[in-house]
Amino acid sequence: MHSTTASPTPTHCPYCALQCGMGLAQDPGRDGGLAVVEREFPVNRGALCGKGRTATEVLSSRVRLTEPLIRTHATGRLEPATWEAALDRIAEGLSRTRAEHGPDAVGVFGGGGLTNEKAYGLGKFARVVLGTSQIDYNGRFCMSSAAAAHQRAFGLDRGLPFPLEDIPRTGCVILVGSNLAETMPPALRYLTELRENGGTLIVVDPRRTRTAAQADLHLAPRPGTDLALALGLLHLVVAQGRTDEAYIRERTSGWEEARAGAMAHWPELVERITGVSVPELREAVRLFCAPDDAMVLTARGPEQQAKGTDTVGAWINLVLATGRAGRPHSGYGCLTGQGNGQGGREHGQKADQLPGYRKLSDPAARAHVAEVWGVAPESLPGPGRSAYELLDALGGDVKSLLLMGSNPVVSAPRAAHIERRLRSLDFLAVADVVLSETAELADVVLPVTQWAEETGTTTNLEGRVLLRRQAITPPAGVRTDLFVLHELAARLGVEKGFPTDPEEVFEELRRASAGGPADYSGITYRRLAEEEGVFWPCPAEPGHGDGEDAALDAAPDDPSAELPGAEAESASASASASTGVHPGTPRLFLDRFATEDGRARFVPVTHRAAAEEPDAEFPVLLTTGRVVAQYQSGAQTRRVAELNAAAPGPFVELHPQLAARIGVADGEDVTVVSRRGTAVAPAKVTRSIRPDTVFMPFHWAGEGRANTLTHPALDPVSRMPEFKVCAVRLERTGPPGLAKSA
Repeated sequence: MHSTTASPTPTHCPYCALQCGMGLAQDPGRDGGLAVVEREFPVNRGALCGKGRTATEVLSSRVRLTEPLIRTHATGRLEPATWEAALDRIAEGLSRTRAEHGPDAVGVFGGGGLTNEKAYGLGKFARVVLGTSQIDYNGRFCMSSAAAAHQRAFGLDRGLPFPLEDIPRTGCVILVGSNLAETMPPALRYLTELRENGGTLIVVDPRRTRTAAQADLHLAPRPGTDLALALGLLHLVVAQGRTDEAYIRERTSGWEEARAGAMAHWPELVERITGVSVPELREAVRLFCAPDDAMVLTARGPEQQAKGTDTVGAWINLVLATGRAGRPHSGYGCLTGQGNGQGGREHGQKADQLPGYRKLSDPAARAHVAEVWGVAPESLPGPGRSAYELLDALGGDVKSLLLMGSNPVVSAPRAAHIERRLRSLDFLAVADVVLSETAELADVVLPVTQWAEETGTTTNLEGRVLLRRQAITPPAGVRTDLFVLHELAARLGVEKGFPTDPEEVFEELRRASAGGPADYSGITYRRLAEEEGVFWPCPAEPGHGDGEDAALDAAPDDPSAELPGAEAESASASASASTGVHPGTPRLFLDRFATEDGRARFVPVTHRAAAEEPDAEFPVLLTTGRVVAQYQSGAQTRRVAELNAAAPGPFVELHPQLAARIGVADGEDVTVVSRRGTAVAPAKVTRSIRPDTVFMPFHWAGEGRANTLTHPALDPVSRMPEFKVCAVRLERTGPPGLAKSA
């Protein structure tokens, strides 16, 4: 083992939204120059999953990009180039498209792994430099349905309105569509501690996952029926007289309409729709209502549906009807997936939002941000297309694309179609740390810095803003994304406003977010370096701060400046009064919700079928998800030997009954066919899945690409695609004439 230096750099894992704390120690003998060491941090308390432990492997020059690439006319291949030539080529491509077709012919696509500074800079670049409305990011595929449901019910979207430490203190957790044991392993301890403290765990998942195996009650509904399940539970809560009438009367509105919707979903009907038995429904209600405190936590299962916003809304209605939201150790929360999925949508990557979680369509928001940016409000374009709609428009209305930190060739629904759209572009530029499947299609590829090679902030699933510190110097041929934006802006005629120093960018972000729902104005790099993160909203306190706050105090008035429901706990508030520094807000909604009247809103919803139900031609349901050793599109984790050894490729998980019907044995290749394409992968035969359902992980490209099959039907509110359910046919892979199908 190589020796490491003392005093490791404190930082955070580059992968999921837990943003686990870790240390990085210099280790010249290791490829990449760094070793991961344990660091005590509130979220993970020193624990790391395999992805976190091996995160430095991607820093190796063997697997990452170290010089720009330009596709040459002579060979048609990507060839090494200078930074000057690559940046000039991108500026030329984007300029030509704007001149010939207008600013909206240029698209920008970002990523949920970009730091707050990069996300902020990318949104500003799109709107100020390019003048395009066509910007969105892959976080739209993560928790946009939960975000929309949060906004409808509570007036504010933060994944968890309470810290993770509250989970073991509650009496019951209903975990819907999440396999924490594989997606966020260090977070599983919170559920373990919940049960050790006498609490109960209910897991809703069509598969008996490693997480579901730990539950007191596992409900396995048919994919696409989570909405009916939530409505059926609320029906029983009402029928059994378990509603909290005083809470409903004092802290909510819209109950009668929501109640009527639930009463139309009686238990026997819900059993027929979901496959969950009436006794199981009754047991779930008993467990959930027995303790004084309880929570519902949702993840991609109920959210990645064409009715995801309504589905999450139904679970929120259950929480409200039982009086659990806005109380200590109770409530509803969403488990954000991507590393900076929360911060990425707060500061301008999303098609309809400006920094501070302001709405792009709000004149006051436009005026505030335009003043910070030094432009006229009317110069800012309006809302653009959502992520899938933007990708679907490539080669049509959108002729050129600048893409940062995303790999839609693998991650987008109907992926083969999206790959064709990317190939049809007049010009594609990609900035990434590795040569992803999407980067391989580009005209220009820029090698950019990774998490350990740069400083920046992220916001984890709790709304905790964190500082990731630079621990190592990047290779000579690598530059930061902020450098890319600075240089492109200058080439496109904007000389100022795009600094390369991340702290300078964050200072502007503070001003832009001041008074908005996601107010970061009271957060500074110095403070983040001294504290274990700061929860937003954290406004700057008048008359206090680090000097920059004086400018923040003069920010224009905003209706959301006194954010309803964003009160800190009394002890924290007292600390704020004594120090003159806002403590941040770990727990939202304790006194009121972030709506105009301070009340949470019930939203009436009703069950409806998935966009694509099984039929005679496609009789089986497909659902998708992750495995513990890989992450998202696998662009980085598939380059780590240890992770590939643990999860070398895709598979099709199916029940023995289904396997017998098509004559496929465990480990034998099986072909999965949908109306959008075909995927082939080995069969994994297990009784841990429903007989009418198959599961595929989505981390791989090639013939085993799960998203070749998935349905792009969009939720009407969130514009989330329906990744979690579509109709497929299974065929035993073999010579013609031998295939059997189901």
